[in-house]
Amino acid sequence: MSSTTAPNTEPTARRGGLLRDPDFLRLWCATTASGLATWALPFILGLAVLDGTLTAIELGLVLALRTAGFLVAVPAGGLLADRHSRRAVVLWSGLAAALATPLLVVGLGSSTVLMAVAATIVGAGQGACRPAFQALTAEVVAEPDRQKANAALTFSTRVSTLLAPGLTALLALVTGTWVLILGTAALWLIAALAPAPGSAAVAPRTRAPFHTEFLDGLAEARRHPWFLAGLGALTVVIATGYSATGVLLPLASRDHYGTEAVLAGALTAYTAGALLGAVIVSRWRPRAQGWAALAGLGLYALAPLSLIAPVGPIVVLVAYALVGVGIELFNVPWFTSVQREVAPDKLARVSSLDFLLSYGLAPVGLALIAPAAAAWGTGPVLVGCALACVIAPALAALAPGGRTFTSARATVG
Repeated sequence: MSSTTAPNTEPTARRGGLLRDPDFLRLWCATTASGLATWALPFILGLAVLDGTLTAIELGLVLALRTAGFLVAVPAGGLLADRHSRRAVVLWSGLAAALATPLLVVGLGSSTVLMAVAATIVGAGQGACRPAFQALTAEVVAEPDRQKANAALTFSTRVSTLLAPGLTALLALVTGTWVLILGTAALWLIAALAPAPGSAAVAPRTRAPFHTEFLDGLAEARRHPWFLAGLGALTVVIATGYSATGVLLPLASRDHYGTEAVLAGALTAYTAGALLGAVIVSRWRPRAQGWAALAGLGLYALAPLSLIAPVGPIVVLVAYALVGVGIELFNVPWFTSVQREVAPDKLARVSSLDFLLSYGLAPVGLALIAPAAAAWGTGPVLVGCALACVIAPALAALAPGGRTFTSARATVG
């Protein structure tokens, strides 16, 4: 049997840094465009609800089917990106999303079915490109520069989410919703066409059936105990802490403070904290990087804790800012470690498991958090969420390799 690692096709670090690397800049433009398009669509469709073009029920259906398309396409995208060119997978998934987006405009206010089909395709394009982008980053950027590269990629995403709501609302005053939706199609075109080809890290080999290669990806994930433990912790934190933010933060803003300003302020503080976290982690490399990252993830406990009682708006804002810092202290080393430790020819499949579980189970938490609060009370549910956000990363830190997010170097004979 073959070694668990692929032939060495590590890209060479270039002089002048990432900002003078045209391949990275093209990748940065593509991932930024895809992230902005992904974020913008729910907001724009929300504006359509406000102007009466779309009903709330239709909005929920369209967004649910977009999520379903994402979840179905993520593992398929990981398989395809490990079988073929990662650049080609990004191209075709981005084009699919770009071509389906105008159908949302055609169906807006006239055909919910057409909008549902289009949203499913857009979600599938979004899902297929995510693991391909992760693997393409490892092809384009040399290992010593990847932490800075991942920090730059996440920084652009956070800036987009911070500035885009206001800019989109201003554009809505002078143009129609349909123009904004078509704008997301243009963003998907940029995402599809911008990246340069990678280093072709996947060597030619006999292709096994899809189900066999999927199982190979699972086997590679199991070879890294720290990855399975960290993914489990991330999934728990998103399903609890993130759900508390999504469902109970609006209620706390209204019930504790009598204004939606705390809701808006907390989300803004979170994004600002994430920007700061991306800057910090672009240069900070502690020896126990895994433990530092998991400690950052555990800071998410501050979000539900700040909502238990009316502790004051400033406390809530500070808590959410620290949560934002912590999530990037986790995200950037996490992505960098996966790109370094996982065999290059299985990287997209392993990354697809990351997105599938962490994002895939988030709707379950969102669906259960409100009934749980109604049954046991908001306070106990928030305490439970906070405990889960602390305990899950702490347990992950005990896994082999959890201290540094590194795996034992071994091959399978």
